[in-house]
Amino acid sequence: MSGCSHRFRPRGLCRGAALTLVFGCALATAAATGSLPQDPDTGPQTRAVSSTVAPVDRDEIEDAAAEAEADGKSVKDAAEEVVSRSGDRWGAVYDEREYEEFEQALDGAYTGVGLSARRTDGGDVTVSRVQPGGPADRAGIRAGDLLRTLDGRAVGKRPVAEVVALLRGDGTGAAEGSRVELGLVREGRSWTETLRRARLTTEAVTVRRLGAEPSSAVLVKVGAFTKGAGADVRDAVRDAPDGAGILLDLRANSGGLVAEAVVAASAFLDGGLVATYDVRGEQQALYADPGGDTDRPVVVLVDGGTMSAAELLTGALQDRGRAVTVGSPTFGKGSVQMPSELPGGSVAELTVGHYRTPAGRNVDGRGITPDLVVGERAQQRAETVLSGLGGGS
Repeated sequence: MSGCSHRFRPRGLCRGAALTLVFGCALATAAATGSLPQDPDTGPQTRAVSSTVAPVDRDEIEDAAAEAEADGKSVKDAAEEVVSRSGDRWGAVYDEREYEEFEQALDGAYTGVGLSARRTDGGDVTVSRVQPGGPADRAGIRAGDLLRTLDGRAVGKRPVAEVVALLRGDGTGAAEGSRVELGLVREGRSWTETLRRARLTTEAVTVRRLGAEPSSAVLVKVGAFTKGAGADVRDAVRDAPDGAGILLDLRANSGGLVAEAVVAASAFLDGGLVATYDVRGEQQALYADPGGDTDRPVVVLVDGGTMSAAELLTGALQDRGRAVTVGSPTFGKGSVQMPSELPGGSVAELTVGHYRTPAGRNVDGRGITPDLVVGERAQQRAETVLSGLGGGS
């Protein structure tokens, strides 16, 4: 499912990571804060609704792009108009620079300042995480600082995704080394900080023990399924102490590469079906590799920010009876996008199908309901469930 697979190869396009099947185009936007994992505050309110419109016709969008190029008009604008008319809610058009950023996001690289943001219950935008060694960290910005302005513009009630775009400099041509001014508040003190955007990399998978005992459970947090994330999950499971349970935290996981989610599923399954999907009506299936750990207790922690490839993994482990799922209902993005190259280097990511869990459930617009639905203190409840399964504490 990775590399230049001819089955998924768009006409004239061979760009490494982009050729793998992608269920999480939101990943590119999520990367822009400088840290892929984010703390979504609007999961249930922004859940996808299942589209009843037909996928964009690739020939139509390519014809519109070619006509625009011949007339000296913007290829991207022409393509975006076709996508907009189609009702493809997950369709997107990138210029050459934006698509390069998208591919780099799938590789775990991005241009940003090294911070994640979330909206508080009071409506403020606050820094939720600062990446060690990044521009924000070097400037002394800390988690919990309120973000009031960006380049003099009030953040106010802007959606977090829009704040992300401002941090990244989308639409302004901002690149590595460009400046962005942040207006911040900490404990009643206001100040401004000017940062230079930098090329950074994320650590998509983090692992830590949940206790001091030899058999303590292991927390495996997956922020996104970028390249190598699946192998990192597999290694974490293999390296866990005998008898220790796994708490697989997929909260705020914006998706990514399907192949990586399948590798992660293979860590817990001994072969068998992970998901089925269709590409322009052709039915396909994804299977786990044999030899995974089928004995160790597993609890999967999810929320409204668990999307696409992360939902694929959740659905597989839930349907196969391999894990207990805890948290709040997931986002509900079960559509498949594939890239199509346009004249002038632009690329259109178009919806070509949908996937289903091993039990045949359609995730798109519905999401996955956890076995145990909890709101506050979800991780604490998940740890309790894992302990009850004999997975340590």
